[in-house]
Amino acid sequence: MKKVLFVNCCIRKEDSRSLKLAKHFIDSLDNDVYQVEELCLMDEPLEFFKDSFFEQRERLLKDKKFDHPRFRYAWQFKEADKIVIAAPFWDLSFPALLKVYIENLCVDGITFGCNENGCFGTCNADKLVYITTRVVYILIHHLRWVQDILKLCVNFSE
Repeated sequence: MKKVLFVNCCIRKEDSRSLKLAKHFIDSLDNDVYQVEELCLMDEPLEFFKDSFFEQRERLLKDKKFDHPRFRYAWQFKEADKIVIAAPFWDLSFPALLKVYIENLCVDGITFGCNENGCFGTCNADKLVYITTRVVYILIHHLRWVQDILKLCVNFSE
């Protein structure tokens, strides 16, 4: 059975149009082929990098302690066969919570690696779907950096 990671970053929860669209997409998946694991970011204790939280991360990476619980988001993302992210168009961008999540899952040695030729993804997923509502020209440009970051982790194609 293939594992689908559904990253729910819909701030309005059940009132979110993006979530309704994402659930329709998820419901269309074949239950005999795909097992969906939902990660609701609003329910997670996500932190952005600062002070001791940042210093701890740096120590763990230096010591190659990739099994530490704070890297659970990276491992979860790495091990998924498919990834679905749902987030609204939020004040001319996407929710800051999604940026914090991406910051926490991008871990050299887990979701990507680097060598003399540059960075490369190490995740299992071969597809990533980003579901949002209110798609406009401005949104496309704001999401380019999300696409670029996630290309490092997933075999993502336009």
